[in-house]
Amino acid sequence: MINKIARSVADALTGIQDGATVLIGGFGTAGIPGELIDGLVEQGAKDLTVVNNNAGNGETGLAALLKTGRVRKIICSFPRQADSQVFDGLYRSGKIELELVPQGNLAERIRAAGAGIGAFFCPTGYGTQLAGNRETREIDGKQYVLEYPIHGDVALIKAERGDRWGNLVYRKAARNFGPVMAMAAKKTIATVHDIAELGTLDPETIVTPGIFVHQVVRIERVATQAGGFKKAA
Repeated sequence: MINKIARSVADALTGIQDGATVLIGGFGTAGIPGELIDGLVEQGAKDLTVVNNNAGNGETGLAALLKTGRVRKIICSFPRQADSQVFDGLYRSGKIELELVPQGNLAERIRAAGAGIGAFFCPTGYGTQLAGNRETREIDGKQYVLEYPIHGDVALIKAERGDRWGNLVYRKAARNFGPVMAMAAKKTIATVHDIAELGTLDPETIVTPGIFVHQVVRIERVATQAGGFKKAA
């Protein structure tokens, strides 16, 4: 019997090794798998490469992981926000490597990994420092830069509902990078607020099929920085 429901966050994160590339979903405060990030802090893996839309907010979540000093490199689109002081301090002191990727390129590079695409040409970044020394090509009179997929050893994502087969449904903007990251990783771990009985999820609403998910952990609903779910009075 297929049952991908993990007993705890700690159990789900077992086996993440030093040097792993970790894809972490989320955009701003929407869809951040906070419980899984906290669990990774406790788990202790080091020398990590983290892929995320930004480089952490405040002192919690991804910022807390960076603060441990166990992240060697971060690949992201928006490393600097008003509250990105943890990343700023690490970067300015040479303690973390940054690969800056335009947001659309980031999503497409992750998607390409899941789709089995070896590389692709994209116009974004041509003629700028972001293109680096990568190959360029003119296609139909327009200049493009060669981009390579971003594969993950593990993806940590947050969904709204799931079942024991690992099928996932997301909530609005919390969908963001989760679906493409689930496809691009060797192991995908997802948190959900509700565990559905098999057959009760509408197949038309399932965004991430269970074939791409290895572990599902149920978490409680909590208030988020942006409002989110309010605690009961």
